[in-house]
Amino acid sequence: MHPNPIFHKTPESRSLAFARDRGFGVLAVSSDGAPMLSHIPFLLAESGGHALLHLVRSNPICRACGDGIAARLDVLGPDGYVSPDWYGVDDQVPTWNYVAVHVLGRLVPLAHERIEEVLEAQSAAYESRLPKAPWTMDKMSAEAKARMLRQILPFRFEIETVDATWKLNQNKDDAVRHRAADHIQGSIGTGLTALQALMRHPPDRE
Repeated sequence: MHPNPIFHKTPESRSLAFARDRGFGVLAVSSDGAPMLSHIPFLLAESGGHALLHLVRSNPICRACGDGIAARLDVLGPDGYVSPDWYGVDDQVPTWNYVAVHVLGRLVPLAHERIEEVLEAQSAAYESRLPKAPWTMDKMSAEAKARMLRQILPFRFEIETVDATWKLNQNKDDAVRHRAADHIQGSIGTGLTALQALMRHPPDRE
């Protein structure tokens, strides 16, 4: 995470709310070689104490997990390049603004009998945000459903620590930060409209 403490003042509850709303991240666990990574959807509990997720049975993280393993979940938000020209003051340097929430804890396998419960909870949460009647597993044939359930395993991510960076030019005066925000939608990155709004109103200053 970025070393400047000014980018770490967002309340933990706000960072968890961001992670819950995003619902997608990179799961990382250590191994003998390079860390093992998996891009996953997850369902973060309202309490912020745990998240439910599933992995394909053939994923090497499943084999490494045993009865539980230390893990990290990296949830990335909007990001974008900031040109020094946009600040309107001298002696500035290029930078990249972004939001990243790291959730650290323990990945614990659940009994396979719970896989349907986990999948139903996840799909219901995602489907509820769409402008249509929710999809449910009842729409699958019994054969297709059974085949799918055999291929995936359920997990619970027990959250111990939240480490977040909200790098939004909070180290600049408001007027300078707002000038950069005025240009950010023409930059390179992802979620630039959301990034612009956050630069104008950083959550640590709400």
